[in-house]
Amino acid sequence: MGLTSQDPERKSLRITNLEIIEMEREDIDGILDIENLCFRSPWTRDAFEQELDIDCSKVFVAKKSTPHKKRIAGYICLWVVTTEVHILNLATHPNFHRHGIATSLLSFGLKFSILAGAELATLEVRKSNLPAISLYEKFAFEAMGVRRRYYSDNYEDAIVMYSELRS
Repeated sequence: MGLTSQDPERKSLRITNLEIIEMEREDIDGILDIENLCFRSPWTRDAFEQELDIDCSKVFVAKKSTPHKKRIAGYICLWVVTTEVHILNLATHPNFHRHGIATSLLSFGLKFSILAGAELATLEVRKSNLPAISLYEKFAFEAMGVRRRYYSDNYEDAIVMYSELRS
């Protein structure tokens, strides 16, 4: 999967009937649907609107073609700061679980980050989120520590993971 540019300002990826592009303001409703279905403490509209104004922030959405329209199937939010990318959020709509959406988004986000100069990727993941941990391990992420009582909804620990990126 390679990065292509349909327009000089937007990076995108096309695979079969999936397109990954930068989030635009009109994508926020679809992202909020996923947030509310997937997370106990979902991000707010304001949080996503703020991401549009943060220079180091990139939010990419995966749009799946259906017979009548393109539907947001997932998204990834990341910050690229100097030589590090921090993955803030990765989610797939439950209707598209096990369709390779999260894998495609993570692959795209990491490739984008490498092209932007990142050499290290970091993230936090709920200790109980075994499917996410398994996905990250497939991308050579390793546990490097624990943030005790990190999640405010139930005070679950977060595993801090990292991966050295190679171009």
